[in-house]
Amino acid sequence: MAARTSSDGPGAGRAAAPNDGSIQDSGDWAAYYEKTGMRPPRKTLIFALDRFDAEGRPANAFAVDLGSGSGRDTIEILRRGWPVLAVDSAPAAIEQLLARADLPDGARIETQNRRYEDMTLPPCDLVNAAFSLPLCPKEAFPAVWAKIVGALRPGGRFSGHLYGDRDSWAGDPTMTHLTRDEAEALLAGLEVEMFEEEEDDSVTPRGMAKHWHIFHVVARKPGGAGI
Repeated sequence: MAARTSSDGPGAGRAAAPNDGSIQDSGDWAAYYEKTGMRPPRKTLIFALDRFDAEGRPANAFAVDLGSGSGRDTIEILRRGWPVLAVDSAPAAIEQLLARADLPDGARIETQNRRYEDMTLPPCDLVNAAFSLPLCPKEAFPAVWAKIVGALRPGGRFSGHLYGDRDSWAGDPTMTHLTRDEAEALLAGLEVEMFEEEEDDSVTPRGMAKHWHIFHVVARKPGGAGI
């Protein structure tokens, strides 16, 4: 297994699930990652990977997993034979990802321990951001989104989640929440393959009650072999 860790930044847009209460509360991230890391990959990622499998994966395909945590989605991308750059701000996340017993033999994985605002994205065919992208502060979000779209090659896909304006964390200045119209406008210029809106009352992985307002998204950059 070839693994390379970059730790010259202060951290990437935090882990793949926010804190209970203020997002600035660092919390026990190691325990959070241990609790959530073995859950199955998200349906948005599976949808995107299945689309690539149906089309024929691009030559030299490369994926980025933003807010990778301890590898819930990263492992599935690697299992399907993709090289992956895993980005997370928490050193504990990177450590647990690289220590997973189910890391595939010969996995081609690189890591960046940086905030979204500071990360460097190479040209890629898939950017996955499962429940992590909304943890970017709203003032930084447009530039981060432009960085993501700019990194995607023609035919590349974004898979992930956006938080809606009726989410119980809406109003936290350290996060980004969007109305449905704003979320749809964000995807202008991309071919939207999945856009599902969900509202639900449940609990966070830390056991706190929460109202979720989420957009499940898969969108494709025009061009490439699929056109």
